[in-house]
Amino acid sequence: MNCGRLCHSLLSKSKWKRWGFGQVMQSGAKGTIVFDWKSAAGEPGLTLGYNTAVFCLAYRLKGITNLINMDGIEWRRQKWSTLERAWLYLNERAGCWLGNHLIADHPEIKAHLATRVADSKITMIPYGADRIDSADSGVLAQYGLQPGGYAMVIARPEPENSILEIVAAFSRKPRGMKLVVLGRYDPEVPYHKQVMDAASDEVMFPGAIYDKATVSALRFHSALYAHGHQVGGTNPSLVEAMGAGSAVLAHGNHFNRWVAGPGARYFEGEQQCADQLDAILSDPAEIERMRAASRERHAAMFTWERVLGECEGLLESGLRGKVQGSS
Repeated sequence: MNCGRLCHSLLSKSKWKRWGFGQVMQSGAKGTIVFDWKSAAGEPGLTLGYNTAVFCLAYRLKGITNLINMDGIEWRRQKWSTLERAWLYLNERAGCWLGNHLIADHPEIKAHLATRVADSKITMIPYGADRIDSADSGVLAQYGLQPGGYAMVIARPEPENSILEIVAAFSRKPRGMKLVVLGRYDPEVPYHKQVMDAASDEVMFPGAIYDKATVSALRFHSALYAHGHQVGGTNPSLVEAMGAGSAVLAHGNHFNRWVAGPGARYFEGEQQCADQLDAILSDPAEIERMRAASRERHAAMFTWERVLGECEGLLESGLRGKVQGSS
């Protein structure tokens, strides 16, 4: 779960501000640590992420009820050094012990946490996303794109996100459409160069785009969203693609299969990805079926009304000492 985006969504409900969410957010790892350290002096009610869970000892010592949204299994990610993984592993353990109650954003994350603490101490509440029913197609012109004339990928350029497999699979033959790969790619970084070298002339690297309206339009008008994340819980980019009604082709791990549901299609490795792309992109009716399935799954599980309502109910119960495991 992207805890920063969840925090801003919670802040849209003014009542959350009285529970300590009014501090200024700081960017980067150092900013996060400083922010968390300063927050330990207050009464937050909810801690988003366990990366600095050791600071939650202050809440325990003060007798303050603190619910922790535990995010994904961060210490398993390949991008971290051994020292960073050790820090994250220890903080996951600390969060399980110090939190009065834990929130998991995915059933598999809940199952993982249940190996650390009693199941009654954990509530599963996924990430949410807005439903997008329309978007300005005019923004596509600056990228030379047409509605339905491209597939897209939104992910950090790291091996665990299967970017190389997706790009290589798409580039095996002419597709008659573009693959738009969002993210910052530096040819001086070996993995980035591998991805760029594997790309055909139909693959575009427009860079990292942070404008929400632009990204929403790109999602909404795409023929297909390819999601290669191999680890993590409920991934924000996947949920947001479903909210935009994107047809989803995802890496077939248990995290993605639960989020996208049976209406999406899945792959393991480059060959299966190529086979799925062949089947999907040649069948407009299948794309429409998959788009409808994404909307149905999003409406059933991932609307902000549902997610924030569950967060609100749990927080109110926790602050009254009524959630199980809150001692």
